[in-house]
Amino acid sequence: MTSRTTKLAYEVVKGWDKLPNGWSYVEAAGVATDSQDRVYVFNRGEHPVIVYDRSGKFLAAWGEGMFNNPHGITIGPDDAVYLTDNYAHVTHKFTTEGKLLMTLGVKDKPSDTGFTEQSQTVKKAAGPFNRQTNISLSANGDIYFADGYRNARVHRFSAAGKLLASWGEPGAGPGQFNLPHGIAVDRRGRVYVADRENLRIQVFTGDGQYVSEWRDVNRPTDLYIDRDDNLFVAELGLHGVKAPEGHSPLARVSVFGLDGTLRARWGGADGCAPGNFVAPHGIWVDSRGDVYVAEVIMSMGGRRGLVPTDCHTIQKFARKG
Repeated sequence: MTSRTTKLAYEVVKGWDKLPNGWSYVEAAGVATDSQDRVYVFNRGEHPVIVYDRSGKFLAAWGEGMFNNPHGITIGPDDAVYLTDNYAHVTHKFTTEGKLLMTLGVKDKPSDTGFTEQSQTVKKAAGPFNRQTNISLSANGDIYFADGYRNARVHRFSAAGKLLASWGEPGAGPGQFNLPHGIAVDRRGRVYVADRENLRIQVFTGDGQYVSEWRDVNRPTDLYIDRDDNLFVAELGLHGVKAPEGHSPLARVSVFGLDGTLRARWGGADGCAPGNFVAPHGIWVDSRGDVYVAEVIMSMGGRRGLVPTDCHTIQKFARKG
């Protein structure tokens, strides 16, 4: 295991992905790698799942016409691919070739949290799901959901899809959430939740008991724990908003030990410059320690604002040393 006191360093691999001519991600919502270090980019373009080898060579694409709004991707140790479609309130489990194995949730049937287009507020916690965001797998195969955009809840399912437990409610106190957006489970079974709009990561036991929280993050969107027990955090930043005391406005990536020690951090003011970020939304680490970051950037006048057409949507960072 890598010492938590050792600093980590990464360098951007410019022009890594070889997207076929005429194709576009539109927005890259998430990224993950399988046991062969093939890279899967879950995006909102015409081809929702785009697969590369680790050198960036295009291999395949699938999922056309299957998703309302691609959001989160997780790949299990058995290479099962979990894809969250948050507008449809479902998460699908696939093979790496795109064969559907299981669906969790009922398509287009959100749970009742009191959220309306008029109120724009989660008024009460509810069951699965109301625009869930992503999942993480525990060592025994249990599936943990961050149920975030229109709920304030974490749900735990068995590998077979049976609901085992739920916790959380709207608010800013311990065990409460304001958009739980990313989630990760470590080897001890502790659960880390990116409580995005509360500007923190909350830590729980596997059955939902509050342990602690980390505040040195800026609107965390996604979490990933590597084999060396490093927690990687994609941070959306505070675009156009005055940063609260102790918080930077920058979109960035941070890496922590599981004791909360900061081990690496990068991201500068020029978001489109290689190695910096505009809207990091998904993060993953392959077997060699290289980092992949997906961004929900729509170029030239999209809903993320005017972004140059050559601004990156997916970036790879090679681990140094």
